[in-house]
Amino acid sequence: MQLTDEHWALLAPLLTPPEKTTKRGRPRRDDRSLLEGILWVLRTGAQWDQLPREAYPPKSTCVARFQEWNDRTVFPAVLGRRYELLEDQGLLDLREAFIDGTFSAAKKGDRTFGPTKKGKGTNIMIMVDASGTPLAVHTTSASPAEVKLVQDTLDASFGFDVPQRLIGDKAYDSDGLDADLAEIGIEMIAPNRRNRKRKTQDGRPLRRYKRRWKVERTIAWLQSFRRVRTRDEDKAQHVLGFVQLACILILLRRISG
Repeated sequence: MQLTDEHWALLAPLLTPPEKTTKRGRPRRDDRSLLEGILWVLRTGAQWDQLPREAYPPKSTCVARFQEWNDRTVFPAVLGRRYELLEDQGLLDLREAFIDGTFSAAKKGDRTFGPTKKGKGTNIMIMVDASGTPLAVHTTSASPAEVKLVQDTLDASFGFDVPQRLIGDKAYDSDGLDADLAEIGIEMIAPNRRNRKRKTQDGRPLRRYKRRWKVERTIAWLQSFRRVRTRDEDKAQHVLGFVQLACILILLRRISG
């Protein structure tokens, strides 16, 4: 899992080390090799102690740097800056956005991620723009219905303006959600459930629903990272950190074409 020089040039300025309070201690290991070790775990889903010693720094150093970046909320900061770059390049389209959730089965974890009908795991909510670029990710227990997680997902954005329209499947068909989003200027578009007595959607806006494959494609990209597809983290923040890191790679692909 090697970074290209182009990708590293985009990331390096954003991975600034914390200020040193003392001159003692060992020199800080370079960020690039540590990030590549973390990306190897993200891609393969392997345990930290399976990191190939001949290719990457020691497991303990990679884990410590991953935890440091998580504690300093480096990954969402990187995503916010990458978002600004996409906006400057005219590569973001907020005329419409798509939202959906995916399930990550858990091997272990804290009580935040309880059992559901699918088993024990994590619900990963993701919102993408009209081209499929990630705008927000939110991780939580798989127990709550996705319709109840829309506002939390909006709040977890990487700094974007609200989209004009938000498109989801039947799970998001809710008068309450429609009203809440309308107050902040977002039109919710979702097919009506079969048992709904008063229809609220007609064919014209629902044409946009046909483009929902864009969020499904982004979810497929996320699930190609085995550490995202199967959760193996004790701490909820580490789960989110790996998802955010996967989104960074998707954004880099988008920026570099």
